[in-house]
Amino acid sequence: MEEPTLPGIKLFDLSGQVAIVTGGSKGLGLAMAEGLASAGARIMIVNRNKAEGEAAAAKIVETYGVAAKAYATNVTEPAETEAMAQATMDAFGRIDILINSAGINIRGAIDELTTDDFNKVMDVNVNGTWLCSRAVTPFMKAQQGGKIINIASTLGLVGLANRTPYTASKGAVVQMTRALGLELAAFNINVNAICPGPFLTEMNIPIAGTPEAKKFIVGATALARWGELPEIQGAAIFLSSPAASYMVGSMVTVDGGWTAK
Repeated sequence: MEEPTLPGIKLFDLSGQVAIVTGGSKGLGLAMAEGLASAGARIMIVNRNKAEGEAAAAKIVETYGVAAKAYATNVTEPAETEAMAQATMDAFGRIDILINSAGINIRGAIDELTTDDFNKVMDVNVNGTWLCSRAVTPFMKAQQGGKIINIASTLGLVGLANRTPYTASKGAVVQMTRALGLELAAFNINVNAICPGPFLTEMNIPIAGTPEAKKFIVGATALARWGELPEIQGAAIFLSSPAASYMVGSMVTVDGGWTAK
């Protein structure tokens, strides 16, 4: 059966496109970078650790046969995010896709956390998303098109005890996605977000076997399990592709049915 298309366009073909993936050297970030590479996109891996980023880029080149590079960036630093965007333009000549996947989580009761804990989470998850989006926007405007995909969370939509920094940050990302989507739609730039549920990433391994995780995560999903990393790839490819051309400010939940219950 022939793949459905918009006029003259293969819906899920990213050949020739260039994607920046922050937090792209491991976890969901790497999984999404690999997903986009499998659809033909060229990849810029962005993370803090240069060696880890280069290893991830090399893996993508070897596995998918597309060009991939790495650039070490602290996403909370304006000058570094601007340099990252320019380095991508220098390397590939364009920026079509940005996935803001860099993020951290500090758990704990509100009276046990410090203001520094709260600010660290907000700085990476909110400021980093805003700064990276700002850095690529002039280039996407100039080419009259692009896709910005923020990684929010189901915890930006529903609450969970002992997660005040993380839920606050992801709620902010949800609203940022809506506002920026409205702002950039006139330039043919689609801004949307993926809201992952309980994926077994490095961030969640410390709590995977706890009673809390079994009750509120595994037990609360319709599929009664953690998500596997490749299961995020379909949403990332979709939102990066021409198939999502009529989506603006949408939250795509990939959570095993957690928020449906």
